[in-house]
Amino acid sequence: MNAKKWDHVATGIIYALVAAVVFILIAILGYILFNGVPNISWHFLTSPAQSFSAGGGIRDQLFNSLYLLVLTIIVSLPIGLGAGIYLSEYAAENWFTDLIRTSVEVLSSLPSVVVGLFGYLLFVIKLNLGFSILSGAIALTFFNLPLLTRNIEESLRSVPNLQREAGMSLGLSNWKTTTKIVLPAALPGILTGLILSAGRIFGEAAALIYTAGQSAPTVDYTNWNIFSATSFLNPMRPAETLAVHIWKVNTESVTPDAALISSASSAVLIIVILIFNLGARFLGNKLYKKITATK
Repeated sequence: MNAKKWDHVATGIIYALVAAVVFILIAILGYILFNGVPNISWHFLTSPAQSFSAGGGIRDQLFNSLYLLVLTIIVSLPIGLGAGIYLSEYAAENWFTDLIRTSVEVLSSLPSVVVGLFGYLLFVIKLNLGFSILSGAIALTFFNLPLLTRNIEESLRSVPNLQREAGMSLGLSNWKTTTKIVLPAALPGILTGLILSAGRIFGEAAALIYTAGQSAPTVDYTNWNIFSATSFLNPMRPAETLAVHIWKVNTESVTPDAALISSASSAVLIIVILIFNLGARFLGNKLYKKITATK
């Protein structure tokens, strides 16, 4: 067999493997959505969960997931942005920079259960934060930081050096050049990475079992006092997220419609994550076209 035939065989194998991956993804998504979407209703999305009777919803769990996501981004974005700017624009190639990058890689490979137990011992027990949204947000920062830092660094590095040189030639400092020229040009990529990391945060469960807790106490959505125990904005209250709710329903629920709740909740989770991913691509392309003035 000559080289040309080998090339065709190798290309065919690659196409087959790619097709297998796509088929597996479509099969998983199709199964979850086919079984769950028919059970989704406005009542299901806006009703509180029930412990023993049928007809419960996911109102509190869905809000807790979104609220936890916002707090996690508030905590992790400044740290990731600072680390990404340092590694891209200021860090020299030496052992210290290599140590930072190695630490980021190690942090991204930590199992979620390990991070959850660490968060439980440090934030819940040692710092006396208890099972709370704040404990969960800080724990999830460990998941978000590696992806966010790498994405910001790569987005900044992808900006042509000509733009940096243009800023320097105008007498701008390195900081001004970075914040006024390089950072806006890298904004589409940074936003894409931020939304993609949000999808990962939204679907996390193992770490939140040990930090945010497995209970969803009744809250008052008209109480805007963040320090009130019944306020929906109180970050110190325990909060069962949607992903944790799915796990709990499948393992220990005694409600008659547990299977229906599980399938519908899984479908909602998948739909929200798909919205995050598709939204990241759409907004990233829109911002890129606007900033670069391309059609």
